[in-house]
Amino acid sequence: MSESAEAAPKWEYFVTPLLLHNEAQILNNWGAQGWELVQIIEGPAGGNVAYMKRKA
Repeated sequence: MSESAEAAPKWEYFVTPLLLHNEAQILNNWGAQGWELVQIIEGPAGGNVAYMKRKA
């Protein structure tokens, strides 16, 4: 195994719906727990969905 493969970070991921009137509060709460926002997209049932990651 190469040296760079051993040093590669491991990530865990989390997906959460974003309520339209509470986006900042929801993202700030997850950010305080170490989650970083990766992307926001429209969910399959409508509404926004946030994809988060943090080092495992």
